[in-house]
Amino acid sequence: MPFISNTDTERKKMLAAIGVKKFSDLLQNIPANLRLQKECCLQKPLSEIEISAKVKELAERNISTSTANSFLGGGIYDHFIPAAVDHVISRPEFHSAYTPYQAEVSQGTLQYIYEYQTLICELTGMEAANAGMYDGASATAEAILMAARKTRKTKALISAALNPLYLEVIKAYTEGIEIELQMIPTNNSVTNLQKLKTELDDDVAAVVLQTPNFFGNLEDNFAAEKLIHSTKKTLLIAVVDPISLAILNAPAEYNADIVVGEGQALGNSQAYGGPLFGFLATTQKLIRMMPGRIVGATEDVDGKRSFALTLQAREQHIRRAKATSNICSNQALCNLAATVYMCLMGKRGLQEVAEQSTIKAHYLAEKIAEIDGFSLVSPDAAFFKEFVVKTPIPPSELIEKAITKNIFAGIDLKQFGRENEIMIAVTEKKRRKDLDEFVDFLQEVYHG
Repeated sequence: MPFISNTDTERKKMLAAIGVKKFSDLLQNIPANLRLQKECCLQKPLSEIEISAKVKELAERNISTSTANSFLGGGIYDHFIPAAVDHVISRPEFHSAYTPYQAEVSQGTLQYIYEYQTLICELTGMEAANAGMYDGASATAEAILMAARKTRKTKALISAALNPLYLEVIKAYTEGIEIELQMIPTNNSVTNLQKLKTELDDDVAAVVLQTPNFFGNLEDNFAAEKLIHSTKKTLLIAVVDPISLAILNAPAEYNADIVVGEGQALGNSQAYGGPLFGFLATTQKLIRMMPGRIVGATEDVDGKRSFALTLQAREQHIRRAKATSNICSNQALCNLAATVYMCLMGKRGLQEVAEQSTIKAHYLAEKIAEIDGFSLVSPDAAFFKEFVVKTPIPPSELIEKAITKNIFAGIDLKQFGRENEIMIAVTEKKRRKDLDEFVDFLQEVYHG
């Protein structure tokens, strides 16, 4: 309720019942210098037309990827979204759907979550998938907790090529619950498998490998899997880009135990970095260890096909002490966007998106490598749609100058401890002239 209309008399009665004379008595534990000493400085109220104009004015200060030539990536990508996606998810029965806990009044919501889970299983090759994961980072952290519960082991080995922002979330999830995190270094921007081999022991619950990894390079997960599964009970957690699975091996093909990732690229806009949604898929033997929501198909009393949350009691989500996880957020609208997107694109459409992204990324990488002063950090490494370039000037300067040309040049990796390196992402949306414009800018900015 936005406003509770208590009268002065009612307020006095409540204060008396509490045992104080005035409202300010309730604030005594807050130091006086931290309390507002005057009336709140709010502007005068505006009419609807005035506030709409104000919001429009503020919004126009932003440069969006719909108007800029963007090469930003790092986990969130500017893929094309068919208009039908937003049309479908804007329907009121989806946009303001009822909680899926009440199966009798939310069959539509449960059905599309079920369809979403099915599509994730087809994409990854796994046997079961869930819904309700906040984002790719928290899905990865939840997978580690899941592996620890299953194996009863206390260590996780994590590739240093994992998205560093994911690592920060993993640290927050595992802090205080005695799960040891150990990093496996990289060699030429891919995981050092020899080092992985030496660090595997009987205390390792899981190994986390991302492919394409944070730097865009493809890991040899087939070789890694042989090492990982040679250790008793240790699970392989594969972190993947869902678009890449249209042309790369499905995680099931290299015997991944748990597959996670960020689903934003599937029909969800970049939206300033959120909302996002994570996906998590696994094998049948691990299904009862899964966090989040799981929808199953069943029959009602009349024998009609119906849907309901399954394999978990409601306490899974609302009782902290007894829960497998405390994922309570409903990411179903984002899941629905992904479902509509995957159905619209189909198998061939997803392949086309992945192929075009790959071809255009390699074209741009080759052109940049030809510019004096610029070079690929990992020229011999296979990559999907993202790659890292060594720059002759600080990337921060390059990025700042690019904005004046309406170009988002990429991500400065200095924040992650890598000097004079910029990470560039390319999607199917890029035309040849967009790529050539970026190359021309790089030549101009360095050579004048």
